[in-house]
This record gives sequence, structure tokens and C-alpha cells, in this order.
Amino acid sequence: MTNGLRDNWSLLFWSKRGCRRWLKRLVLGTLGTVAFWSGLLNRPSFGNPPDALPAPSLSEAGVLAQLAGERGNAVTINGLSAPLPWMRMEGRIGIADYGLTDYIGLRLLNSDNAQQQPVQWFMAPGQPPLILQAWVQGGYRYLDITPLVEQYGWATATQGQTLQITTPATQIQAIRQEPQPWGERLVVQVSGPTVVQLVEEAGGVTLTVGATGSGNAPLATSPDRPGSSTLQISAAGQNTRLTTQITNANARPQLSTQTNPYQIVVDLRPDHLIPLNILWAQGLRWRQQVVTVAGKSFPVYWLQINPQSSPLTLRPIWADPTTAVGTAPLQTMTQRWQAVAAINAGFFNRNNQLPLGAVRYNNDWISGPVLSRGVIGWDSQGQVRMDRLFLKQTLTTNNGQSFPVQAINSGYVQAGIGLYTPAWGTSYRPILANETIVTVIQNQVVSQQLAAGESHPPIPIPANGYLLAVRAYTAAAQALPIGTGVTLQSELLPASLSPFPQIVGGGPLLIRNQAVVLDAELEQFSRAFATQAAPRSAIGLTANGELLLVAVHQAPSGSGPTLSELAQVMAQLGSTDALNLDGGSSASLYLGGRLLNRHPRTAARVNNAIGVFLP
Repeated sequence: MTNGLRDNWSLLFWSKRGCRRWLKRLVLGTLGTVAFWSGLLNRPSFGNPPDALPAPSLSEAGVLAQLAGERGNAVTINGLSAPLPWMRMEGRIGIADYGLTDYIGLRLLNSDNAQQQPVQWFMAPGQPPLILQAWVQGGYRYLDITPLVEQYGWATATQGQTLQITTPATQIQAIRQEPQPWGERLVVQVSGPTVVQLVEEAGGVTLTVGATGSGNAPLATSPDRPGSSTLQISAAGQNTRLTTQITNANARPQLSTQTNPYQIVVDLRPDHLIPLNILWAQGLRWRQQVVTVAGKSFPVYWLQINPQSSPLTLRPIWADPTTAVGTAPLQTMTQRWQAVAAINAGFFNRNNQLPLGAVRYNNDWISGPVLSRGVIGWDSQGQVRMDRLFLKQTLTTNNGQSFPVQAINSGYVQAGIGLYTPAWGTSYRPILANETIVTVIQNQVVSQQLAAGESHPPIPIPANGYLLAVRAYTAAAQALPIGTGVTLQSELLPASLSPFPQIVGGGPLLIRNQAVVLDAELEQFSRAFATQAAPRSAIGLTANGELLLVAVHQAPSGSGPTLSELAQVMAQLGSTDALNLDGGSSASLYLGGRLLNRHPRTAARVNNAIGVFLP
């Protein structure tokens, strides 16, 4: 390369103006390509959700960050790796907010400004909190760590897709275990502010402190008091790991940091919930507090969403966008669909992973309603309705015979006809023995076969038709020989739910028009289900049109809410309408990379959920 060419390239790439021009052209070209393919992917098609995996929303700043390589999903803190999203935006380094709480030890404080997040970390009582700039990108809320770097002398560097953080050397001066009336306290006294990672494990907690042991003080004082758990201590480079047991099954850790002297405090207590009220993004507020009903105090976690005055949208999501069958952890499902938040939704069969309730996506039934159970429907204008829903379907042959269709794309089966469309997947495996499978293409029967049961090979579902699974219904099977013309008619009852393109089922309905309408037996739930005390999920609608995605957990005594108590909780939160969702180990509430209400290891896999999306 000649000097002239080298000079020209230097002017283009290394001058500030040239670099900006080049990046701008590349950004605009990239955005145009994204928009083009996004338009193609979002064309409607029956049964195969076109935007099941929506293309990420790329702002110019986001694309610039990607092109510059200034983002990644790995952070090393004092030599220890953590799978955390980070990015550089306009000279600021941001880490996903849950990373700062889980791997640094910061405590988030209440905030009414989505662009600013107050935090507490090794601060004296009465000292103003540290304010970190915040922005939401790609499903995470990033907090600018620049004030921490400057105030506490951290060193940062990037190596490929990894952000490296090194904090000043710190020593552990003492460790104490202190039994308390409510549980147990672990205190680690250090020589200065340092990072701390808290990990919950089965029956225990591991604390990794960015400090080494002091030669002048013992690493621990052995507890001799009854009720104290065994403490194990080990070195990990310039860090120290402490592992202790959780002797109370209902206890969870609560971490705080203090100054004068510098201390890390971990309380293991049943009443571990710390009240929070954070405007996480425009129209999306994260709240948690204890709510008392019928003399019982329940920890309640919820997301407060204003779909009418914010860019947020809600959509049904499910485990695998290519099929209605399957389960996945809520975190995995939400990140697969690139949603920013989600709550688990309808019921399903845990054994065969089949849906047992309504999931309607852009007017297509991924899974149809059953047993006239409660549902929630909504549209893109922020209109919402909750009611009990029945889908009336009738199959009529060209010779005038009519037969009721039991359900569409459902794991709920009984004698009758089941309908399976391409939304179920590319094929159908018989659920019961001796099903007669009728294949319909362009409103005409093209084949009929007897399937022995689950051992039968999967039967293809035509892209331009559907399957009918005829179960113990001889008259219907005989009326559908090859060549028969058929039509399907559907009617939603009540008809007021027909206009809503998005519908998700649960049940029972808890509140309607400000009145408690709980009737579990009417929706064919057992009395035991209604009175069982267990963690619960629910969705509520307030008088001003806000949606509440709610998870309610066990009281410190260990018992969760009954359905009646859940209805009272939802009323206290301001719900004029409310619907129970699947509960127990399924009850999960996700926001920006974390489960808010429980540790992931205690959360069951689920079939479907309600996702919250940013544009």
C-alpha cells in the first residue's frame, strides 16, 4: 500500500468526521436491511406465528455499539467470571442491573425516574444514595458503573466480548455468625468497600467476597450456639468463599452492606422481602411489598404496566415457537422470544407437556379454551377484558351432517373430536389409544387412519389444512370418508371476547367489575384446588387501565394463599378485574434477566406465558 493510499484510509477511518460518516452509512444500511427482513417476517400466516422470534429492535446507538464490539455477555470481577450482559453507550459502561445486585452487592432503591437508579453500597446512614444512569436495551436495563469506578477506584478493561473489573485489594478482618429470633445473621467485616456475590443453592448460601484473609485475625469465629449452621471458608484467588446452610426451609438470604466499620451482612430469614417501587422503564414499574389479608402477611411481587400510555406491548408466548407442545423455564422462554418481562400463564399437563387452556396469538388459536374457564383478552389499543370463555366449534359435512368439535390444539381430551392445526406443530402424535385420525386439506378429507396411541408414528399436519382426532365417536368417523367436503364454524361465547386478537387462559376468574366472582367448581376446578395454600400467579386490571402481573408467595409461617386470599390480595392492589393463573412451582415473574419472586432452581418449567415487549 502506498503512502497516499495509507493516508486516504487514515483520513476515512481514523479522523473523527470520517469515522462518523462511515459508521452512519453502515448503520443506516443495517437498519434498512433489518426493517426489510422484519417486514417480511411479520407478514401474517395461519398457525405459524411469523414473529414468534421477533427481530431485535435496533436503535442507531445500539447498532453503533454492536459494530464497535463494545458489548458482551461475560464480566470478570477480580478474576471470577460472571455471565452478565454489558455494553458501552456514549462512553458509559453499563451492566445489567441484576448483575450489580447479584455479583457486586448493590441494593436498588425506589425510583420514579426510568433513566436514573439510586443504589446503596457501603454508605453511612443518612448519606445520599449513589445515582446511576440507566437505559433499557435488548431486554435488559443497564446501569452505568462510571460513578462506582470513579468513587471506589475500580479498574476496567475490555478483552473481546468480556468486560474485566478489578477492585482495590481488601482484607477480611473478622467473620461472625449470630443466631437471631427470626433466623441467622452472617457478618463479614472488611477493611474497605468490596464486591460480593451471593448465590443461593439447595439448602445453603455461598458468599464470594472480593477480599483475602488477614494474617492478624481469624477468618471465622466458630458458633457454639444451638441453631447455628456450619460455616465453610475457602480461598479463591483474591477472593474468599463462605458457604453456610439454611436451616429454615422458608428462609431466604437478605444482603446489605454497611460502613463504620465496613461490613457485609447476610440475614437468613423467612420475612426476607425488601419493599421496592422502581420505574424500570417507561410504563413498566417493578413493585414488591408484604400484603396482609385475613390476618396473614404474604410477600407479593408484581409488575405494573400501562399499555395505553407507553410503547410496551403484551403477547402470549410459549416454550417452542414452532409447536404448542413442550415446556421450558420461564427465563429461557422469555429470552427466546426477546421479551423484557413475563409471567407464567395457563395450565398444562406436566407429563406430556401439552397445553390445557387458551392461547390465542394474533387471532390464531395456538391452544383453544377448555371447560369455560376464565381468560384475559387484549388488543393493541390497550383494551382488556376478562371473562369465562367457551369456544363453540361445529364440523359440517357436505351432506349436511354436523358434529361438535371438542377443542382445538389441546391436551384436554375426551370422547369426541379434537382439532389440530399447524399451530400445534408439523405433526401430531396420538394422545389416546385407538384414535381415528382424519386429514383435511382445503376443506376436503384426504385420508383416514386408525392410530394405536402414543406408540404410533407422528402424523403430519398439512400446512393448508388440519387433522381431526376422532375419539370414541363412531358416527363421526363413519361420516368422514375420503373425499368428503367439510366446513368448520366457530363462535366465541361471550361474543364480547371475539374482537381480541390475544387471549390467554387460566382460571378461575377472581374479580369482575370490582366484585369477587370466584367459583372454582363452576370452572370445573376441584374444591381441593381452590382451598390449597400455595404460591400463586395472577393478572389484574385496574380502574385506570393498568395491568398487574402478580406473584404471591408463602407467608413467613410457610403457607401460601388460597384462591380466596389471592382474590383479596388482588383487590388490595387495586384490581377491578383479576384472573388466577397457574401456580405452585410454576408461579414465576421475570424482569430483565432475573426471576423476581423466587430462585430459578425452585421454578418449574412451564408451557406458556404472557410476555412484555418493548418496540
